[in-house]
Amino acid sequence: RYNYNPGLESRHMLVPGAMVIVMAMIGCLLTALVMSREYERGTMEGLLATPIPIPAIVFNKLVPYFVLGLASMGVCVTVAVLGYGLPFRGSLLALLAICSAFLTASLGMGLMISALTKNQFLSTQFAMIAGFLPSMLLSGFMFEIDSMPRPIQWITWLVPARYFVTPLQTVFLVGDVWSLFLPAIAIMLAFGAFFFARVTASITRTIA
Repeated sequence: RYNYNPGLESRHMLVPGAMVIVMAMIGCLLTALVMSREYERGTMEGLLATPIPIPAIVFNKLVPYFVLGLASMGVCVTVAVLGYGLPFRGSLLALLAICSAFLTASLGMGLMISALTKNQFLSTQFAMIAGFLPSMLLSGFMFEIDSMPRPIQWITWLVPARYFVTPLQTVFLVGDVWSLFLPAIAIMLAFGAFFFARVTASITRTIA
């Protein structure tokens, strides 16, 4: 018995999952080019020559894409509700909290790739392999995690999108289930904190 999708409408599960892919593309693929582009053009050295703290530089690189990600999510939610007829039984506060946590992890991953590779081509390739493809294949969007081989299930614990798909589907179909949301938000924020720390540590003011 399906309590929250009695008609077994596939779009009720697929559309929120597709929104995760959109957010992953904006978060990881776009930010993967931010610092690598500046390293290639030589403008990053000039920026590092200023007295601005490195964490502030990293934070300012993330803010525009964070706003862009939230705006894209607003467009996706509008299309999902008005265009596809999805119910929205949760609150905007829960949606904002879930999306913000995922964007923190996704943007951090993209920026970490950008800072480590310092090359736009490599950044794009690594972002596809480490960010976009796992979000599509290992998040539970296309394939049920419980049906995957056990070693693959273990790998999914390292994919931030895994903790975004189920809360996003829940906020649409069920409502505010904070007992489900809060652990997922905490894990995604932990991913974001790790990536942010890694980016900050990888940026140095000395040039080899």
